[in-house]
Amino acid sequence: MNTIHIKATNSTPAVIFGNDNTLLIKGRSIPANENKFYNPLISWAESLEISKLTVDINLEYMNSVSSKMLLYLLKKLDNNSKIERLTIKWFFEAGDEATYECGKIFKEMLKKAEFRFCRFRDAS
Repeated sequence: MNTIHIKATNSTPAVIFGNDNTLLIKGRSIPANENKFYNPLISWAESLEISKLTVDINLEYMNSVSSKMLLYLLKKLDNNSKIERLTIKWFFEAGDEATYECGKIFKEMLKKAEFRFCRFRDAS
């Protein structure tokens, strides 16, 4: 199993996958080159060989291209025959209906993924 640890920048999210079978994607996703950022993750998703995976998605903002790339990544995980149980925790700020609606659309487009919507309050 390959671990992943990508530090967040002002334009890309942190991506962490370790031995706990949880993939964390957190921060902002507005990369200058979305293919350079997301394609290695998509390749990783295709080759992942575990039976259970939880994906925590906690993006404060993503542009439309990032949204498409994230959906493509999730579809690769959803279609990975080795992953028998896929849980997506979709975090969104209270009052952020756009992010919540995006999660609902993603849920409809995936076959086996179980979605959990997690609302939180802004800490500021």
